[in-house]
Amino acid sequence: MEFIIITGLSGAGKTCALHALEDIGYYCVDNLPPDLLKTFYNLCETSTDTSMKRVAVVIDVRGGNTLSNFYDDLINLKEEHKAFSLLFLNAKFDVLVTRFKETRRRHPLADTVPDNTLESALSLEITYLEPFKKIADYIIDTTNVSVKLLKERITESFLGNKESGIILSFMSFGFKYGVPSDCDTIFDSRCLPNPFYIPELKDKTGLDKEVYDYVFSSEDTENFVKKLTDFLDYSVPLYRKEGKSELVVGIGCTGGQHRSVAIAETLKRHFSELGYKSSVFHRDALKKLS
Repeated sequence: MEFIIITGLSGAGKTCALHALEDIGYYCVDNLPPDLLKTFYNLCETSTDTSMKRVAVVIDVRGGNTLSNFYDDLINLKEEHKAFSLLFLNAKFDVLVTRFKETRRRHPLADTVPDNTLESALSLEITYLEPFKKIADYIIDTTNVSVKLLKERITESFLGNKESGIILSFMSFGFKYGVPSDCDTIFDSRCLPNPFYIPELKDKTGLDKEVYDYVFSSEDTENFVKKLTDFLDYSVPLYRKEGKSELVVGIGCTGGQHRSVAIAETLKRHFSELGYKSSVFHRDALKKLS
């Protein structure tokens, strides 16, 4: 049975993640009361209905004052070696504030804070959910992630064969737009030749053959990627041995449009050929360089 529990901060994209899972065949339940988790899990586990063998539920602060029980239930499920994954959706504080103000939604904890402000409610929610973030199997920071990219990442992570025991996600990004907080490890490719300064390549991306060929025409790039691949070849099995479900590898360059994209594509292809379930996401590739 595949059982995914989604939690995280309000406004971080939990509904979008749930819809993405529903689109790939999961039976989905939003806002499941925390106290019903174990009962619902047991129901799915013992059911003969095949549709109940791939399940995703959202449990968060809307469930009221039973989050401590929810945490204890998660720990108990882990101790009982029950099969489930905990997905935590996160985003930066100011981005969440902006999203709430744009949609004019009221935060679910607004009535529980003395001043009834959105900022206080979000701060309280962050405190409540920090223990869940620490034990999550997957953490996705949606600060700079579009709805489309989030759906793609969810789909790639939870669709298909997981026999390798670890999912590898390679994320290209631009340092000028901020470092993604959900990467497990980050490598900086700004030391390599930059296609940005070639007029005919400036407005293309590492997905274009001309840019890719330019990046890898450098001996420095070839050596950089070889050493990086050697390191990951060695370390990925160690992460898998320690029971890690997903390894998110960030590759950064200045704008996230050229070098990081080409290298992330190469790494994804390398590990796919080795039999790992691998995906690649280009956070900033389509943003116009300024």
